[in-house]
Amino acid sequence: MRSYLEFEKPIAELEGKIDDLRALSGDEQINVGEELNRLESKTEKLLAETYANLSRWQKTLVARHAARPHFSDLVDQLMTDFTPLAGDRSFGEDSAIIGGPASFRGRSVMVMGHEKGSDTQSRVAHNFGMARPEGYRKAIRLVEMADKFGLPIVTLVDTAGAYPGLGAEERGQAEAIASSTASFLDAGVPVVAAIVGEGGSGGAVALAAADRVLMFEHSVYSVISPEGCASILWKDDAGGGKAAEAAEAMKISAQDLKELGVIDTIVEEPVGGAHRAPRAAIEALGDAIEGAIEELGEMDAHERRMARRQKFLDIGRKGL
Repeated sequence: MRSYLEFEKPIAELEGKIDDLRALSGDEQINVGEELNRLESKTEKLLAETYANLSRWQKTLVARHAARPHFSDLVDQLMTDFTPLAGDRSFGEDSAIIGGPASFRGRSVMVMGHEKGSDTQSRVAHNFGMARPEGYRKAIRLVEMADKFGLPIVTLVDTAGAYPGLGAEERGQAEAIASSTASFLDAGVPVVAAIVGEGGSGGAVALAAADRVLMFEHSVYSVISPEGCASILWKDDAGGGKAAEAAEAMKISAQDLKELGVIDTIVEEPVGGAHRAPRAAIEALGDAIEGAIEELGEMDAHERRMARRQKFLDIGRKGL
């Protein structure tokens, strides 16, 4: 059963009527064809208009949609021979970040990313995509392995942020995130990152310090969640509605970030979001990743490394 967001209620009502009419279409005495076509046309138009004018808060809700493609969905469709590697060789395994070598459209790559899970059991198992220090240290290990064997790196970012628990802090969460970011900046192989859902805080940047940063059209990428920002600025801890205001002020949409030079490419989603047509959305992302890898392959390791570092040094300097 399709899950609707709050702002999609008018669409849900129309699609409900369409389902009712389709149920009646089996009765030969009732001709519903003309009305069915009218409602389907109206629904398609309303869906297109709604998604063409989403607020930044609505985009946040779309980015968090439970049916949106997750890491496992993306890898299953885009990659073959994926071999997940476990452990950071220091403390243990972290299931919020998954990664390993795979084959992508005829080339060997190192793929890694956040896995949020698709149901209650898997979300708990993957800690809702919020990695602990060992997850980021595993990412460092995979980057070093990719560099050693000359494998382009592809990261799929989808996290509300790094796990903020006491144990994670005791094991050096901040240092692990910083070291992971540094390892990506220092890699000699091509690095392509894609923000596929939420890109939250340092937990996202730790896997997104890439040569090319791609972003799904209705994804979000920010230093803090809108709710966290509202809590800090307006003490809005009880859901007083300030999160929407914070989202607008923070400019967290793909369109904002492309204009600001934080990301490089916006990957268009099917009308109604990636959760409505995941296979088409994933295929479009694959095309964008392939194009970025081919472009970066024309540079040598030193050129890539210097250009990548300069790219991040230049963020925030536009117009100065």
